[in-house]
Amino acid sequence: MAVMNPEQRHAAPEYGWGDAAAEGRGRREVLTGRGARHWFTGAGVAGLVLILSNAHDLAGMATDPGTKVLIAAHVVAFLLAFALGPPLGWGQPLRRKLWFSAGFILLSGPFFIYSSPPYSAAWLWTYVAVFIGVQAYPRALGMALVGVLAAGSAVLQLVTRYPLDIGFSQPITIASLGLMMMAFGRQRAAIAQLRATQHELAELAVAEERNRVARDMHDILGHSLTVIALKAELAGRLLEVDPEKAAVEIAELEDLARGALVDVRATVSGHRGVNVISELAHARTALAAAGIEADLPGAADSVRAKDRELFGWVLREGITNVVRHSSATLCRVTVGARFIQIDDDGVGQAGAAGRVHVGQGNGLRGLAERVSLAGGTLNVGRSPDGGYQIRLTV
Repeated sequence: MAVMNPEQRHAAPEYGWGDAAAEGRGRREVLTGRGARHWFTGAGVAGLVLILSNAHDLAGMATDPGTKVLIAAHVVAFLLAFALGPPLGWGQPLRRKLWFSAGFILLSGPFFIYSSPPYSAAWLWTYVAVFIGVQAYPRALGMALVGVLAAGSAVLQLVTRYPLDIGFSQPITIASLGLMMMAFGRQRAAIAQLRATQHELAELAVAEERNRVARDMHDILGHSLTVIALKAELAGRLLEVDPEKAAVEIAELEDLARGALVDVRATVSGHRGVNVISELAHARTALAAAGIEADLPGAADSVRAKDRELFGWVLREGITNVVRHSSATLCRVTVGARFIQIDDDGVGQAGAAGRVHVGQGNGLRGLAERVSLAGGTLNVGRSPDGGYQIRLTV
């Protein structure tokens, strides 16, 4: 952004006087933006003032028609450059802005030939100062450029012995207008940067919410659908041999499906609650349905209230992995005030226990992100029982 110092300019996109970034946008879009339209209005008024206040002088600059046409074309080119130059420079690299400003200064040069007396054309440097100001140069550079214009005007007035009361008003006007437009341009650039930052924050918030929903949906559906599938399979086997028990399993299956639907709706709305106490009950049901012996604590009252949700997520993911992947016959859950640990005697995972990394699946990746945000430590690896272990410490 142009209001930054030279070091900061490389760390953030640059914005112009208008209300949006010019960088990465088409020239047509820049020239039709709200900031450009505001500038065109002001530039049009300034151009009208220039023509009306100097119409008589411009008409008397030459006697032959060819020269009059040339001067008129030059005036039109000067005003067009004054109107189009700043918007075209917004968001451009500093070097290109300097070329724009240098070209505009050179475009004002021939007026010193047309004008009589020649030094009266220095009043056009007020337009040059405004041109430079709205480009929102870095502070030191912008002040230096405006200062050079004002100093050049003062020297020109002294050399030509212009009346002092009029002569000093010219550099003062050039400096004041240039600095005023610099301040205005920098303010508008700051507003543009704030708007762009708001847009980026909104996009980040949407992305974060999307990740939250995806993570929670994986945790909810992964666990619930696993238990539902196991119970459906068990009910199917019991239909012929024990219809009454199959009916019980089907009723529990219906309850699980309704609960999963409620969880999905709550997750989408962002008001879902998970806690270790309810997850212990769900874990017992899931392990029984999978034919895995469950060694679970009867309560988790020692867990701090602020940690119960996190413990619940770890327990849910751990039990889901045991049921899906372990081929275990026993699952043991140990809960303390500052830790929860899930062990099984299944096939396990090769390698020593260590900190979880993102390559270990979507479920563990999401769990690791959740634990990291809460300031806890998640370790996974080989269990002393021979299978897999997940341990959370807070």
